[in-house]
Amino acid sequence: MSPNTAYVNANDLGKSRQAISQILETAASGGCGTTGGSGKASCGSSGGPDDMPEEIWNKVKNHPCYSEEAHHHYARMHVAVAPACNIQCNYCNRKYDCSNESRPGVVSQKLTPEQAVKKVVAVASEIPQMTVLGIAGPGDSLANPKKTFDTFRMLQEQAPDIKLCLSTNGLALPDLVDDICRYNIDHVTITINMVDPAVGEKIYPWIFWDHRRVTGYEAAKILHERQMLGLEMLTARGVLTKINSVLIPGINDEHLIEVNREVKKRGAFLHNIMPLISEPEHGTHFGLTGQRGPTAQELKAVQDACMGGANLMRHCRQCRADAVGLLGEDRSEEFTLDKIDQMEVVYDLDKRKTYQDQVEAERQAQHAAKQAALAAVQGEDGVDPDMKVLVAVATEGHGKVNQHFGHATEFQIFEVGQGEALFVGHRRVDLYCQGGYGEDEQLPSIVQAINDCHAVLVSKIGACPRDELKAAGIEPVDEYAHEFIEKAALSWFAGYRARIASGELVHQPRGDARIRQGAFTAGLEAAA
Repeated sequence: MSPNTAYVNANDLGKSRQAISQILETAASGGCGTTGGSGKASCGSSGGPDDMPEEIWNKVKNHPCYSEEAHHHYARMHVAVAPACNIQCNYCNRKYDCSNESRPGVVSQKLTPEQAVKKVVAVASEIPQMTVLGIAGPGDSLANPKKTFDTFRMLQEQAPDIKLCLSTNGLALPDLVDDICRYNIDHVTITINMVDPAVGEKIYPWIFWDHRRVTGYEAAKILHERQMLGLEMLTARGVLTKINSVLIPGINDEHLIEVNREVKKRGAFLHNIMPLISEPEHGTHFGLTGQRGPTAQELKAVQDACMGGANLMRHCRQCRADAVGLLGEDRSEEFTLDKIDQMEVVYDLDKRKTYQDQVEAERQAQHAAKQAALAAVQGEDGVDPDMKVLVAVATEGHGKVNQHFGHATEFQIFEVGQGEALFVGHRRVDLYCQGGYGEDEQLPSIVQAINDCHAVLVSKIGACPRDELKAAGIEPVDEYAHEFIEKAALSWFAGYRARIASGELVHQPRGDARIRQGAFTAGLEAAA
């Protein structure tokens, strides 16, 4: 065990609800800053080339999971070649053939390494902005090392331009760091939910270690020590690491602040704090025993409380183990093995590079538009300079407000203030338009999902949902259709402040919102 390991007294965790409430009060006026513990952007994944060494920037600039800006433009793909797992988590239930569900551990089809490589090449030939291949299960990638590394080895031979990454619980990690480096896997995600085994034993019923099943405190202690050792070894070898943590109210919510500190000490590049998926229909232990997930405000409060520690990722979609496409979309049904057999696959490196050059030009245009908008909103207007609000955005990608309200299955959430527009999360919702008609019964759930937002930016919206949103205190805005998101959000916010300054309206705080995780949406299933 590292001598730097720090533990949190488990007896204090009973007060975590009170502690998080205090964090909420503090964070309400703070929000997401622009400078952090290392001089980088403290939102972490929003950092640019000026925030990090060139060699690091080259690794993350087109990786949608490691760069918030890149996730608007570049796609990723997961292949399900690793079914076995060496631990049991109380929030996990690995289902198969569940195409209408989106959460880790779910796949529609397990693949052999040969099938996986064939599928990756087919997808990359059709989606030239797909830059990253990851193995994230449906079990644990390093509990299936031969299948995982065989896939990476064969893919390197056929598609050398694709970045390779894997996700792991970390139990087997220290034994396989040499293999990770041998196959040029320079992005590794480790799920770390605790640095105190007393907390860990509430999350992990057992691990399989040294040819035996270990339970309770001992299991959590072994897992913790292996995770810390593995993280330190990867850092020493120059591998970028992202830490995933599941926020479980009443168990590790306050404790995740300590997790953030400890993974930063050991060189983690990003920390991704995700909400617990605990709907009973998923069949997890936590779901069946009534453990709730966090609200939107609780999640943001813990994330904000970690500012200044390890850099934060806030654009995670908790993807399926066979996800394909941009974050927030899943095109895996377009690339089933039977469909791939009918495709004429031509992997053209030059074509892919040309397309990605176009994507990069679009990305630079987005960045320039944001900088211009930031410069335009400076100035004294008599309104509280520290005021910040949340804005929901309907987008199909490319960093633009380019989606009809009725077609959205998620909204991206931006925190907008005087001189800043920062991505802070996303919210899944039920599809409003089904079969060409609006489903009014879906509106209450959509309002609940963005209830903490002052406005929703869309390319178009019908009269009925427009009226319902206004009645709920959420301003529907379609005047910035097809503009870049940050520019649109800042422009709306400048107008909002002007209306406050003129006395046209009075700024009112919003309530909390409901995070819907796990299922795609009822609307998607109906529309399929």
